[in-house]
Amino acid sequence: MRGMMTAVACAAALVLAAGPVRAQAASGEPVWVAAWTASAAPDRKDGTPEAPVLFNAQTVRQDMRMGTSATALRFRVTNELGVAPLHLDALSARLTNGQGAVVPVTFGGRSEVVIPVGAAWISDPVALTVPAFGDVSLSIHFPEATQPAVRRTPVRIVEGRGDVPDSARVVRRQNVISAVYAQRDSAPTVVVALGDSITEGATATLDAHREWTSLLARRFEATCPGQIVVLNQGISGNRLMDHGRSHSALARLDRDVLALPQVDYVILLEGINDIRHNGDPARPGRNAADMILGYSQVVSRLHDRNIRVMGGTLTPFEGSERYEPVSEGTRQALNRFIREDGVFDGVIDFDAAVRDPAKPEGFREGTSRDDRLHPSDEGYRLMAESIDLALFGCRPA
Repeated sequence: MRGMMTAVACAAALVLAAGPVRAQAASGEPVWVAAWTASAAPDRKDGTPEAPVLFNAQTVRQDMRMGTSATALRFRVTNELGVAPLHLDALSARLTNGQGAVVPVTFGGRSEVVIPVGAAWISDPVALTVPAFGDVSLSIHFPEATQPAVRRTPVRIVEGRGDVPDSARVVRRQNVISAVYAQRDSAPTVVVALGDSITEGATATLDAHREWTSLLARRFEATCPGQIVVLNQGISGNRLMDHGRSHSALARLDRDVLALPQVDYVILLEGINDIRHNGDPARPGRNAADMILGYSQVVSRLHDRNIRVMGGTLTPFEGSERYEPVSEGTRQALNRFIREDGVFDGVIDFDAAVRDPAKPEGFREGTSRDDRLHPSDEGYRLMAESIDLALFGCRPA
Protein backbone atom coordinates (compact mmCIF):
# COMPACT_ATOMS: atom_id res chain seq x y z
CA MET A 1 0.00 0.00 0.00
CA ARG A 2 2.77 2.46 0.90
CA GLY A 3 4.50 1.85 -2.44
CA MET A 4 1.30 2.56 -4.33
CA MET A 5 0.73 5.75 -2.34
CA THR A 6 4.28 6.93 -2.95
CA ALA A 7 3.91 6.34 -6.68
CA VAL A 8 0.75 8.42 -6.70
CA ALA A 9 2.51 11.20 -4.84
CA CYS A 10 5.50 11.20 -7.23
CA ALA A 11 3.28 11.35 -10.29
CA ALA A 12 1.29 14.17 -8.76
CA ALA A 13 4.45 16.09 -7.93
CA LEU A 14 5.42 16.18 -11.61
CA VAL A 15 2.03 17.56 -12.56
CA LEU A 16 1.82 20.05 -9.72
CA ALA A 17 5.40 21.27 -9.53
CA ALA A 18 4.57 24.58 -11.14
CA GLY A 19 1.56 25.14 -8.88
CA PRO A 20 -2.14 25.31 -9.77
CA VAL A 21 -2.91 26.09 -13.41
CA ARG A 22 -6.32 27.18 -14.63
CA ALA A 23 -7.92 29.00 -17.48
CA GLN A 24 -7.65 32.74 -16.94
CA ALA A 25 -10.07 35.30 -18.28
CA ALA A 26 -8.89 37.42 -21.15
CA SER A 27 -7.09 40.59 -20.08
CA GLY A 28 -9.50 43.09 -18.62
CA GLU A 29 -12.44 40.64 -18.38
CA PRO A 30 -13.98 39.98 -14.95
CA VAL A 31 -14.12 36.47 -13.49
CA TRP A 32 -16.67 34.66 -11.33
CA VAL A 33 -15.50 32.77 -8.23
CA ALA A 34 -17.31 31.21 -5.29
CA ALA A 35 -17.33 33.58 -2.32
CA TRP A 36 -19.50 31.50 0.05
CA THR A 37 -20.68 27.88 0.04
CA ALA A 38 -22.86 25.41 1.95
CA SER A 39 -22.97 21.77 0.89
CA ALA A 40 -26.16 20.08 -0.22
CA ALA A 41 -27.33 17.60 2.44
CA PRO A 42 -30.42 15.39 2.67
CA ASP A 43 -33.32 16.43 4.86
CA ARG A 44 -32.16 15.93 8.46
CA LYS A 45 -35.67 14.89 9.58
CA ASP A 46 -35.77 17.66 12.16
CA GLY A 47 -38.97 17.67 14.16
CA THR A 48 -41.14 14.55 14.26
CA PRO A 49 -42.78 12.42 11.54
CA GLU A 50 -46.11 13.97 12.53
CA ALA A 51 -44.71 17.52 12.59
CA PRO A 52 -41.58 17.81 10.43
CA VAL A 53 -39.71 21.10 10.38
CA LEU A 54 -40.62 22.82 7.10
CA PHE A 55 -40.71 26.24 5.51
CA ASN A 56 -44.35 26.96 4.62
CA ALA A 57 -45.77 30.36 3.62
CA GLN A 58 -42.73 31.94 5.29
CA THR A 59 -39.94 34.28 4.28
CA VAL A 60 -36.47 33.07 5.21
CA ARG A 61 -33.47 35.38 5.36
CA GLN A 62 -29.94 34.05 5.32
CA ASP A 63 -26.94 36.30 6.04
CA MET A 64 -23.74 35.16 4.35
CA ARG A 65 -20.25 36.56 4.82
CA MET A 66 -18.45 36.88 1.49
CA GLY A 67 -14.93 35.50 1.31
CA THR A 68 -13.91 38.09 -1.26
CA SER A 69 -14.92 41.48 -2.57
CA ALA A 70 -17.41 41.54 -5.42
CA THR A 71 -18.71 43.92 -8.08
CA ALA A 72 -21.78 41.71 -8.63
CA LEU A 73 -23.20 38.46 -7.24
CA ARG A 74 -25.01 35.34 -8.43
CA PHE A 75 -26.81 32.97 -6.06
CA ARG A 76 -26.84 29.18 -6.48
CA VAL A 77 -30.07 27.63 -5.18
CA THR A 78 -30.12 23.85 -5.02
CA ASN A 79 -32.72 21.12 -5.16
CA GLU A 80 -30.10 18.47 -5.97
CA LEU A 81 -31.06 16.36 -2.96
CA GLY A 82 -34.67 17.46 -2.67
CA VAL A 83 -37.55 15.02 -2.99
CA ALA A 84 -40.08 17.39 -4.62
CA PRO A 85 -39.93 20.39 -6.97
CA LEU A 86 -38.69 23.49 -5.16
CA HIS A 87 -41.15 26.41 -5.47
CA LEU A 88 -39.75 29.85 -4.61
CA ASP A 89 -40.76 33.43 -5.19
CA ALA A 90 -40.03 37.00 -4.10
CA LEU A 91 -36.25 36.51 -3.81
CA SER A 92 -34.32 39.63 -2.88
CA ALA A 93 -30.80 40.54 -1.78
CA ARG A 94 -29.20 43.41 0.06
CA LEU A 95 -26.15 44.27 2.08
CA THR A 96 -26.80 43.06 5.61
CA ASN A 97 -25.77 46.34 7.19
CA GLY A 98 -28.90 47.94 5.72
CA GLN A 99 -27.02 50.30 3.43
CA GLY A 100 -28.16 50.38 -0.16
CA ALA A 101 -31.30 49.20 -1.88
CA VAL A 102 -33.01 45.82 -1.76
CA VAL A 103 -32.39 44.21 -5.16
CA PRO A 104 -34.66 41.55 -6.74
CA VAL A 105 -33.05 38.19 -7.52
CA THR A 106 -34.28 36.53 -10.71
CA PHE A 107 -33.62 33.46 -12.83
CA GLY A 108 -33.77 34.22 -16.53
CA GLY A 109 -35.77 37.28 -15.58
CA ARG A 110 -38.32 35.31 -13.57
CA SER A 111 -39.11 36.23 -9.96
CA GLU A 112 -41.02 32.98 -9.32
CA VAL A 113 -39.44 29.62 -10.16
CA VAL A 114 -39.93 25.90 -9.64
CA ILE A 115 -36.57 24.10 -9.56
CA PRO A 116 -36.83 20.43 -10.59
CA VAL A 117 -35.67 17.61 -8.34
CA GLY A 118 -31.97 16.97 -8.80
CA ALA A 119 -31.18 20.42 -10.20
CA ALA A 120 -29.37 23.53 -9.02
CA TRP A 121 -30.09 26.91 -10.58
CA ILE A 122 -27.86 29.97 -10.66
CA SER A 123 -29.47 33.39 -10.56
CA ASP A 124 -29.02 36.26 -12.94
CA PRO A 125 -26.23 38.66 -11.91
CA VAL A 126 -27.28 40.94 -9.06
CA ALA A 127 -25.90 44.47 -8.95
CA LEU A 128 -24.41 44.53 -5.45
CA THR A 129 -20.92 45.80 -4.66
CA VAL A 130 -19.57 44.03 -1.60
CA PRO A 131 -16.26 44.44 0.26
CA ALA A 132 -14.21 41.45 1.40
CA PHE A 133 -15.95 39.91 4.43
CA GLY A 134 -19.02 41.98 3.76
CA ASP A 135 -22.31 40.34 4.75
CA VAL A 136 -25.05 39.81 2.18
CA SER A 137 -28.65 38.87 3.00
CA LEU A 138 -30.76 36.77 0.66
CA SER A 139 -34.46 36.53 1.49
CA ILE A 140 -36.70 33.87 -0.09
CA HIS A 141 -40.45 33.38 0.21
CA PHE A 142 -41.55 29.74 0.32
CA PRO A 143 -45.21 29.73 -0.81
CA GLU A 144 -45.79 26.07 0.04
CA ALA A 145 -44.49 23.40 2.40
CA THR A 146 -40.81 22.79 1.61
CA GLN A 147 -38.14 20.51 3.03
CA PRO A 148 -34.78 22.20 2.25
CA ALA A 149 -31.76 20.06 1.39
CA VAL A 150 -28.66 22.09 2.26
CA ARG A 151 -26.64 21.76 5.47
CA ARG A 152 -27.78 23.70 8.50
CA THR A 153 -26.89 27.38 8.54
CA PRO A 154 -28.01 30.40 10.62
CA VAL A 155 -31.28 31.88 9.28
CA ARG A 156 -34.08 34.23 10.33
CA ILE A 157 -37.74 33.44 9.59
CA VAL A 158 -40.99 35.42 9.52
CA GLU A 159 -44.51 34.34 8.64
CA GLY A 160 -45.88 35.29 5.26
CA ARG A 161 -44.24 37.35 2.52
CA GLY A 162 -42.27 40.37 3.66
CA ASP A 163 -39.14 41.87 5.15
CA VAL A 164 -37.19 39.87 7.72
CA PRO A 165 -35.86 42.31 10.34
CA ASP A 166 -32.62 42.06 12.27
CA SER A 167 -34.73 41.51 15.39
CA ALA A 168 -35.96 38.13 14.10
CA ARG A 169 -34.40 35.29 16.09
CA VAL A 170 -31.41 33.51 14.55
CA VAL A 171 -31.83 29.72 14.33
CA ARG A 172 -29.75 26.97 12.75
CA ARG A 173 -31.82 25.35 10.00
CA GLN A 174 -31.40 23.71 6.64
CA ASN A 175 -31.98 26.06 3.71
CA VAL A 176 -31.64 26.00 -0.09
CA ILE A 177 -28.68 28.28 -0.87
CA SER A 178 -25.53 26.32 -1.75
CA ALA A 179 -23.22 29.02 -3.10
CA VAL A 180 -22.76 32.68 -3.81
CA TYR A 181 -20.56 33.62 -6.76
CA ALA A 182 -18.69 36.91 -6.79
CA GLN A 183 -17.57 38.88 -9.81
CA ARG A 184 -14.00 40.13 -9.53
CA ASP A 185 -11.46 41.80 -11.77
CA SER A 186 -8.98 38.96 -11.24
CA ALA A 187 -9.04 35.35 -10.06
CA PRO A 188 -7.92 34.70 -6.46
CA THR A 189 -6.53 31.45 -5.10
CA VAL A 190 -9.50 29.34 -3.94
CA VAL A 191 -9.22 26.94 -0.98
CA VAL A 192 -12.05 24.47 -0.25
CA ALA A 193 -12.29 22.91 3.22
CA LEU A 194 -13.91 19.47 2.88
CA GLY A 195 -14.96 17.75 6.08
CA ASP A 196 -17.52 16.98 8.76
CA SER A 197 -18.99 18.99 11.66
CA ILE A 198 -15.52 20.03 12.83
CA THR A 199 -15.05 21.82 9.52
CA GLU A 200 -18.65 22.98 9.28
CA GLY A 201 -18.17 24.65 12.66
CA ALA A 202 -21.31 23.14 14.16
CA THR A 203 -20.13 23.81 17.73
CA ALA A 204 -18.75 27.30 17.19
CA THR A 205 -20.75 30.18 18.64
CA LEU A 206 -23.79 30.58 16.38
CA ASP A 207 -23.46 33.23 13.67
CA ALA A 208 -20.17 34.56 15.12
CA HIS A 209 -17.81 33.28 12.37
CA ARG A 210 -15.52 31.49 14.84
CA GLU A 211 -15.15 28.19 12.97
CA TRP A 212 -11.58 27.45 11.87
CA THR A 213 -12.33 28.14 8.21
CA SER A 214 -13.53 31.69 8.92
CA LEU A 215 -10.56 32.37 11.18
CA LEU A 216 -8.19 31.04 8.52
CA ALA A 217 -9.78 33.34 5.94
CA ARG A 218 -9.12 36.30 8.22
CA ARG A 219 -5.47 35.26 8.56
CA PHE A 220 -5.10 35.07 4.79
CA GLU A 221 -6.69 38.49 4.34
CA ALA A 222 -4.38 40.05 6.93
CA THR A 223 -1.28 38.58 5.29
CA CYS A 224 -2.22 38.47 1.58
CA PRO A 225 -5.12 40.90 1.11
CA GLY A 226 -7.53 40.03 -1.66
CA GLN A 227 -5.56 37.01 -2.82
CA ILE A 228 -7.13 33.90 -1.18
CA VAL A 229 -10.73 32.76 -0.65
CA VAL A 230 -11.67 30.00 1.81
CA LEU A 231 -14.87 28.00 1.21
CA ASN A 232 -16.49 25.79 3.85
CA GLN A 233 -17.86 22.49 2.50
CA GLY A 234 -18.20 20.71 5.85
CA ILE A 235 -21.35 18.76 6.78
CA SER A 236 -22.17 17.51 10.28
CA GLY A 237 -21.87 13.74 10.52
CA ASN A 238 -20.07 13.42 7.20
CA ARG A 239 -17.83 10.42 6.52
CA LEU A 240 -15.07 9.78 4.03
CA MET A 241 -16.15 6.33 2.84
CA ASP A 242 -19.79 5.71 3.71
CA HIS A 243 -23.09 7.52 3.58
CA GLY A 244 -24.49 8.59 6.92
CA ARG A 245 -26.46 11.75 7.52
CA SER A 246 -25.08 12.92 4.18
CA HIS A 247 -23.36 11.48 1.16
CA SER A 248 -19.75 10.47 1.79
CA ALA A 249 -16.89 12.78 0.87
CA LEU A 250 -16.02 10.45 -1.99
CA ALA A 251 -19.59 10.60 -3.31
CA ARG A 252 -19.99 14.36 -3.02
CA LEU A 253 -16.59 15.34 -4.38
CA ASP A 254 -17.97 16.27 -7.81
CA ARG A 255 -20.88 18.31 -6.49
CA ASP A 256 -19.11 20.08 -3.63
CA VAL A 257 -15.62 20.64 -5.02
CA LEU A 258 -15.21 19.93 -8.72
CA ALA A 259 -18.40 21.76 -9.70
CA LEU A 260 -17.09 24.99 -8.16
CA PRO A 261 -15.17 27.38 -10.43
CA GLN A 262 -11.47 28.07 -10.05
CA VAL A 263 -10.58 25.70 -7.15
CA ASP A 264 -6.83 25.50 -6.40
CA TYR A 265 -6.54 23.71 -3.03
CA VAL A 266 -8.56 21.36 -0.86
CA ILE A 267 -8.03 20.89 2.88
CA LEU A 268 -9.31 17.40 3.69
CA LEU A 269 -10.32 16.76 7.31
CA GLU A 270 -12.44 13.60 7.20
CA GLY A 271 -12.47 10.29 9.01
CA ILE A 272 -13.39 10.61 12.67
CA ASN A 273 -16.99 9.55 11.91
CA ASP A 274 -15.78 6.59 9.84
CA ILE A 275 -13.51 5.06 12.47
CA ARG A 276 -15.72 5.36 15.56
CA HIS A 277 -18.14 2.56 16.42
CA ASN A 278 -21.81 3.06 15.56
CA GLY A 279 -23.27 2.40 18.99
CA ASP A 280 -21.61 -0.95 19.68
CA PRO A 281 -18.06 -0.70 21.12
CA ALA A 282 -17.42 -4.31 20.13
CA ARG A 283 -17.77 -3.33 16.46
CA PRO A 284 -15.31 -0.52 15.65
CA GLY A 285 -15.65 1.49 12.48
CA ARG A 286 -13.51 1.52 9.35
CA ASN A 287 -9.91 0.30 9.63
CA ALA A 288 -6.80 2.21 8.56
CA ALA A 289 -6.29 0.32 5.29
CA ASP A 290 -9.80 1.19 4.11
CA MET A 291 -9.37 4.82 5.04
CA ILE A 292 -5.97 5.14 3.37
CA LEU A 293 -7.48 3.81 0.15
CA GLY A 294 -10.26 6.37 0.46
CA TYR A 295 -7.79 9.21 1.03
CA SER A 296 -5.78 8.12 -2.02
CA GLN A 297 -8.92 8.16 -4.16
CA VAL A 298 -9.74 11.73 -3.14
CA VAL A 299 -6.18 12.87 -3.77
CA SER A 300 -5.99 11.12 -7.15
CA ARG A 301 -9.25 12.60 -8.39
CA LEU A 302 -8.33 16.10 -7.28
CA HIS A 303 -4.87 15.84 -8.78
CA ASP A 304 -6.53 14.94 -12.08
CA ARG A 305 -7.96 18.49 -11.98
CA ASN A 306 -4.60 19.93 -10.87
CA ILE A 307 -5.95 20.71 -7.39
CA ARG A 308 -3.49 20.39 -4.51
CA VAL A 309 -4.67 18.53 -1.41
CA MET A 310 -3.65 19.33 2.15
CA GLY A 311 -4.23 16.52 4.65
CA GLY A 312 -5.59 17.46 8.06
CA THR A 313 -4.79 15.12 10.94
CA LEU A 314 -7.76 13.79 12.90
CA THR A 315 -8.41 15.56 16.18
CA PRO A 316 -8.65 13.64 19.51
CA PHE A 317 -11.84 12.08 20.84
CA GLU A 318 -10.92 10.33 24.13
CA GLY A 319 -13.74 10.80 26.60
CA SER A 320 -16.39 11.12 23.88
CA GLU A 321 -19.43 8.88 23.66
CA ARG A 322 -18.04 6.51 21.03
CA TYR A 323 -14.41 6.34 22.05
CA GLU A 324 -12.76 2.93 22.35
CA PRO A 325 -9.12 1.76 21.99
CA VAL A 326 -9.37 0.13 18.55
CA SER A 327 -10.72 3.29 16.95
CA GLU A 328 -8.06 5.35 18.73
CA GLY A 329 -5.41 3.05 17.29
CA THR A 330 -6.87 3.63 13.83
CA ARG A 331 -6.79 7.39 14.37
CA GLN A 332 -3.12 7.26 15.37
CA ALA A 333 -2.30 5.11 12.31
CA LEU A 334 -4.11 7.51 9.99
CA ASN A 335 -2.38 10.52 11.47
CA ARG A 336 1.01 8.86 10.93
CA PHE A 337 0.01 8.18 7.34
CA ILE A 338 -1.12 11.77 6.77
CA ARG A 339 2.07 13.18 8.32
CA GLU A 340 4.62 10.80 6.86
CA ASP A 341 3.53 9.02 3.69
CA GLY A 342 3.77 11.95 1.26
CA VAL A 343 0.49 11.34 -0.55
CA PHE A 344 -0.82 14.76 0.43
CA ASP A 345 0.75 17.91 -0.99
CA GLY A 346 1.04 19.31 2.52
CA VAL A 347 0.03 18.52 6.10
CA ILE A 348 -2.00 20.53 8.59
CA ASP A 349 -1.55 19.03 12.04
CA PHE A 350 -4.87 19.84 13.68
CA ASP A 351 -4.30 17.01 16.15
CA ALA A 352 -1.11 18.60 17.48
CA ALA A 353 -2.85 21.96 17.75
CA VAL A 354 -5.52 20.83 20.23
CA ARG A 355 -4.38 17.61 21.92
CA ASP A 356 -3.40 17.44 25.59
CA PRO A 357 0.40 17.03 25.76
CA ALA A 358 0.03 14.91 28.91
CA LYS A 359 -2.73 12.72 27.47
CA PRO A 360 -2.67 13.08 23.67
CA GLU A 361 -5.73 10.87 23.12
CA GLY A 362 -7.89 13.81 24.27
CA PHE A 363 -8.31 17.56 23.82
CA ARG A 364 -6.36 19.89 26.06
CA GLU A 365 -8.42 21.70 28.68
CA GLY A 366 -10.67 24.43 27.31
CA THR A 367 -10.36 23.48 23.64
CA SER A 368 -13.38 21.17 23.27
CA ARG A 369 -17.06 21.14 24.00
CA ASP A 370 -18.41 18.92 26.77
CA ASP A 371 -18.80 16.03 24.33
CA ARG A 372 -14.97 15.80 24.06
CA LEU A 373 -15.34 15.37 20.28
CA HIS A 374 -16.01 18.85 18.92
CA PRO A 375 -13.78 21.90 19.38
CA SER A 376 -14.81 24.94 21.35
CA ASP A 377 -14.23 28.45 19.96
CA GLU A 378 -10.76 28.28 21.50
CA GLY A 379 -10.11 24.93 19.83
CA TYR A 380 -11.16 26.36 16.47
CA ARG A 381 -8.83 29.30 17.02
CA LEU A 382 -5.89 27.01 17.69
CA MET A 383 -6.72 24.94 14.62
CA ALA A 384 -6.74 28.03 12.41
CA GLU A 385 -3.53 29.38 13.93
CA SER A 386 -1.75 26.05 13.31
CA ILE A 387 -2.02 26.36 9.52
CA ASP A 388 1.12 27.41 7.65
CA LEU A 389 -0.11 30.05 5.20
CA ALA A 390 2.93 29.45 3.02
CA LEU A 391 1.45 26.08 2.02
CA PHE A 392 -0.96 28.11 -0.11
CA GLY A 393 1.59 30.58 -1.45
CA CYS A 394 0.70 33.29 1.09
CA ARG A 395 3.76 34.91 2.62
CA PRO A 396 4.18 38.27 4.36
CA ALA A 397 5.47 40.98 2.06
